[in-house]
Amino acid sequence: MKNKIFLLLILVAIASGKVFADPPSDEGKSIFLSRCAACHTVNKISTGPALSGVDQRHTIDWIISFVHSSQSMVKKGDSAALALFTKFNKIAMPDHGDLTNENIKSIVDYIKMESKAVTENKAPFSKPTKQRPFYQPLTIHNYSFFIGYFFVIIALISSLFFAVQLKTFERNKRKDNLSA
Repeated sequence: MKNKIFLLLILVAIASGKVFADPPSDEGKSIFLSRCAACHTVNKISTGPALSGVDQRHTIDWIISFVHSSQSMVKKGDSAALALFTKFNKIAMPDHGDLTNENIKSIVDYIKMESKAVTENKAPFSKPTKQRPFYQPLTIHNYSFFIGYFFVIIALISSLFFAVQLKTFERNKRKDNLSA
């Protein structure tokens, strides 16, 4: 009986470790999708650089410092940080000082895993993969969006003004009919 209880406790401990502990790549994936995917992809250049092979281009300490505060590295004169800053139109990467070193390492692990998965899919007859949407942050240079937004606001204000004028006209007409 004691052996069965002992075995049951061991199984529960093993199962709870697998259930409650996220692998670093899953944690990295969730952080990447919530924090990084707006400007970065793994294999394509968007607002920021493609992150595939970032661990080969830079040391993990450099990556951690850059993610925590890219502009402080630019101000210090770090050549790699300056090159990235100028290559991507001097768009500053937001600071992520609240991320721990382990969080950033798990993001890098996720990027390695995604890079490896893409290279494995480059077989002569690779399977089509699910397309990911291309998210691009809204900037002041999106003139068409702002012009369209402005015209929608003007149309709403004009329609409300017209509705108020129409109601006022109807009330005045009713008053004239009642008084006559």
